[in-house]
Amino acid sequence: MELNKQSDWVARSLRSVWHPCTQMQHHETVPLIPVKSGKGAWLYDHEGRRYLDAISSWWVNLFGHANPRINAALKDQLDTLEHAMLAGFTHEPVIELSEKLSALTGHVLGHSFYASDGTSAVEIALKMSFHSWRNNGKSGKQEFVCLKGSYHGETIGALAVTDVALFKDAYGPLLRASQTVMSPDARNANAAEGETAADVARRAAADVERLFAERGDQIAAIIIEPLVQCATGMAMHDPLYLKLVRELCDRHSVHLILDEIAVGCGRTGTFFACEQAGVWPDFLCLSKGISGGYLPLSLVMTRDEIYQAFYSSDVTRGFLHSHSYTGNPLACRAALATLQIFEEDDVLNANRAKAERLTAALQPLARHRQVRNFRQRGMIWAFDAVDAAPHFSRRFFATAVEHELLMRPIGSTVYMMPPYILDDEEIDGLAANTLAVFDKVMAG
Repeated sequence: MELNKQSDWVARSLRSVWHPCTQMQHHETVPLIPVKSGKGAWLYDHEGRRYLDAISSWWVNLFGHANPRINAALKDQLDTLEHAMLAGFTHEPVIELSEKLSALTGHVLGHSFYASDGTSAVEIALKMSFHSWRNNGKSGKQEFVCLKGSYHGETIGALAVTDVALFKDAYGPLLRASQTVMSPDARNANAAEGETAADVARRAAADVERLFAERGDQIAAIIIEPLVQCATGMAMHDPLYLKLVRELCDRHSVHLILDEIAVGCGRTGTFFACEQAGVWPDFLCLSKGISGGYLPLSLVMTRDEIYQAFYSSDVTRGFLHSHSYTGNPLACRAALATLQIFEEDDVLNANRAKAERLTAALQPLARHRQVRNFRQRGMIWAFDAVDAAPHFSRRFFATAVEHELLMRPIGSTVYMMPPYILDDEEIDGLAANTLAVFDKVMAG
């Protein structure tokens, strides 16, 4: 009976749902998994099979599925206020969340502007940067700079500062041109012989300096995913890069936008990734984990001087961007519950111990003859498969499912971004099963 129900859900989904980031024809051979429920780090299908969510359901789930504390907060909020427009109105959850986030930056950043998804946050930051320069009499500053291999979303503005051909090429005629600079990716392919990660960071920053010296009067902002460029294959860089680029932005009057949509909320070891460089941006974008993986929520935090550039009796100088569900109370309440867990459970310190254990358990993979560039930053692990066969990522996904794992490699890069709640048994199982899956896929 359950088997028939499982097959029925798959067939109905394939008939009616267009799934994201998917060539739908691939589901003729790659399994589509109908999820019935989730609990902790595990997802369950209709046959009772379970899958360890080793990628936090696209990097969003921080404290497990059906987390009782976040559930309780949402149930309470449901009885109070589900939604109210944020134009002309306000409410407790959005105020408290904005205050708490600003406090986490030492009040350097504030006045959070809300949307629903990461790419919308990037659009907001790009528009705010351009518009604030115009309001300040520098309308010539209209260009944006991104890093080689960068990914910031798939709406038109965000895609213009994305440098992943698979997502971008088809829509090239629709996009505004942007400047692309060297990535500080510290992997062997990007480093000269004998170079350290810090050396690569300095060389990449020098590339930014050359561009700023040439076109600073035309550049509005540079956008960076700090410490880890996720979608390009978990490319990691030294925090020094952020420090150097912050100095260059100050010198050349260019805004620094940090896209912490995937790498914020403790994922790199500090709550905000940029803390490890000792800098704050002009705009900071958050989404994904901020709501604990419960509800769509994104936001942009910025400095007071940028907020003041829009503060005027002239309506046209205002930032008129809007979303119907801006600052949704349910999503904000989920975020407040998420922040409360960080505080009550001392999550950042607890994660350090978990990271040490998983890194140790993954050493057989790190030393594997078919693995290159094993790397880790906070609660992110990645390695590159040597001489991976075509369709490696799809074969790895399907094989991982057979081993009770949800994993989705990026090209030939295998990565793990698990929830922060794994126990020792789950950590050891994740490491052992990943090795088993890798061996099976590489053996063909």
